[in-house]
Amino acid sequence: MSLPLLQRIRIILIETSHPGNIGAVARAMKNMGLTQMVLVNPRHYPSPEATARASGADDLLARAVVTDSLDQALHNCRLAIGTSARLRSVAWTQHTPRQSAAQLLHEAQAGEVALLFGRESSGLSNLELDRCQSLVHIPANPAYSSLNLAQAVQILSYELRTATLSDTPPAPPPPPVATRDAMEGFYRHLQQTLIETGFADPQQSDRLQRRLRRLFDRARPDRDELNILRGLLSAAQGRKSMRRE
Repeated sequence: MSLPLLQRIRIILIETSHPGNIGAVARAMKNMGLTQMVLVNPRHYPSPEATARASGADDLLARAVVTDSLDQALHNCRLAIGTSARLRSVAWTQHTPRQSAAQLLHEAQAGEVALLFGRESSGLSNLELDRCQSLVHIPANPAYSSLNLAQAVQILSYELRTATLSDTPPAPPPPPVATRDAMEGFYRHLQQTLIETGFADPQQSDRLQRRLRRLFDRARPDRDELNILRGLLSAAQGRKSMRRE
């Protein structure tokens, strides 16, 4: 694989509390050749503490993108993988760091991809994990599995760089797929249709919506296929409106 693929991988940090952790993440990224840092609602940034902890990686801090929402952070990405310190009861697909690194680099051949890291205290919420196609779990000592944010970024960045240096021939580029922006528009349309047609109770539709996300995220539709699906939803909404008249 090619080292330039690393430049298509976004490291997204969500609501980071300590600016020193942002600096330490920048250092970990630069060590391994990653260049894209995106910060979603950091508590304190910019910060002299972040610059000090970056230890020479302050050029990454200067280029970091700060956003108000995860939607903005994932703009134009074709794949998002979330990090999780614990195995979840909800059935998200889970991989090891090595497997996730291979998946990210394979998908990066065709466009932008993202690796999400949550809050230091609580990680990613279920709603944020809904935005991901799979999770990566670092198999740390179960008796003491808590990793510092920068440590987690360093481990995954190392796996990404190691994979790019492998002599294994790269797999063929993946086919085109709808971006995360387009998929989120579809999921909003799907939820609206399920409620309007009476298929789902608006007060109890979260679990159903999550299962449907898993279904369509496994299918990975392209933009044309997504337009067909949205056309079907619009037709179902239209028939429901006609029955009301």
